[in-house]
Amino acid sequence: MTIERPSRRTIVTALVLLALSAVFNAVFGLFTFGRSDDDTRESTTNIVSLPEANKESDVSVERAIANRRSRRTYDERPLTVAELGQLLWAAQGVTERLTGHRAAPSAGALYPIELYVVVGTGSVTGLEDGVYRYRPKTHELVLGQTGDVRSELRAAALDQDPVETAPVDIVVCSVDERTTQKYGDRGARRYVPMEAGHVGENIYLQAESLRLSTVSIGAFGDQRVADIVGAPEDQRPLYIFPVGARI
Repeated sequence: MTIERPSRRTIVTALVLLALSAVFNAVFGLFTFGRSDDDTRESTTNIVSLPEANKESDVSVERAIANRRSRRTYDERPLTVAELGQLLWAAQGVTERLTGHRAAPSAGALYPIELYVVVGTGSVTGLEDGVYRYRPKTHELVLGQTGDVRSELRAAALDQDPVETAPVDIVVCSVDERTTQKYGDRGARRYVPMEAGHVGENIYLQAESLRLSTVSIGAFGDQRVADIVGAPEDQRPLYIFPVGARI
């Protein structure tokens, strides 16, 4: 039996195709590698598209920094979907489609942060109460469960009033493995908490630009908060940001 060897041209063609495939995966795989925001298993009936985020405002970065304060009281008016979407975009929105880069810096561009939004009854105009997860790539919310769970979240956060009195709570969680797979234990100890801080400051500054109020909360029972928002076992809560209209 004679086995024909592939020609040199065939070998070169195969190598070129492999190289092109590697480049394609390196560029476009950034959107999906180690992230759940592209999870196609979720029902499309539970997806809420958010308005496109504004890239300009009448409030300068300097003015937002100067005015930034932790505010624990909120007006009764509901937020708009546009306001909520703008906050989420500032925290984790995609700012460069080709590379997948987001609004907050991330070690190795691995983006371990996941955002959940607890929405109270009548708290966001046109949005059902419940717990949502933010999809950065598509700028969408995915409804995970219905019902107003702010009182439960407040109890988990050592009974801090703003968690229940604010119209919405943004819960910042992390999937440490996305970062530790490259940076080891240092990723979980240092880089992930640093990234959560970047996200938190963006929420603060965007709230100032929108004349909304927020406060960062870090005192809570981790597992209880994870259970309330429906976070998987590989995610740990790092922050709660109650957000509401300014009085």
